[in-house]
Amino acid sequence: MQKIELELIALSHSVTQTQNYAVVLGEVNGNRRLPIVIGGFEAQAIAVIMERMNPNRPLTHDLFKNTLNAYNIDIKEVIINDLVEGIFYSKVICDHEGDIVEMDSRTSDALAMAVRFNCPIYTYEFILEGAGVIMDELEDSELSQKSKVISSSSVSYEKYSSEDLNKLLNKVIAEEDYEKAAKIRDEINKRK
Repeated sequence: MQKIELELIALSHSVTQTQNYAVVLGEVNGNRRLPIVIGGFEAQAIAVIMERMNPNRPLTHDLFKNTLNAYNIDIKEVIINDLVEGIFYSKVICDHEGDIVEMDSRTSDALAMAVRFNCPIYTYEFILEGAGVIMDELEDSELSQKSKVISSSSVSYEKYSSEDLNKLLNKVIAEEDYEKAAKIRDEINKRK
């Protein structure tokens, strides 16, 4: 089967499942999108990398990456290889000194690792046909603008002083609430 390359387009709250998030993957050189519902922890693990945040302690996916690096194992690609009853299945393809190893993975974890290793993400035609959606350019542009960063809070940080924002940013990072940290950081950056 021919692989179709995908790229991470957006990450946002899930419309259908309020406690979860949706990651939207887009077909490279195409207009099909593959929305996948994932849990909050995995969404946070992806958002930290997308937003170039540096948590003060490693997240679980960072620990796994560090372990793989310590043993000279590189993730070459992630393949979303099956869709059964609405559940996506994935494989993480690893290279250990020339030996290729395929590992079964939850898709959300595979995506969190793919962003850490900056490796390609692939799927197959039957998965895009079964779960993909076609977006026109206007919808796609709106999705990218609205959903790049996830946020669990509707708090407006505009009323805070710059000094208070910096203190609050340090506090939420220490609490490992990277979703709020991204929103606070954005407000700080708007003021520069």
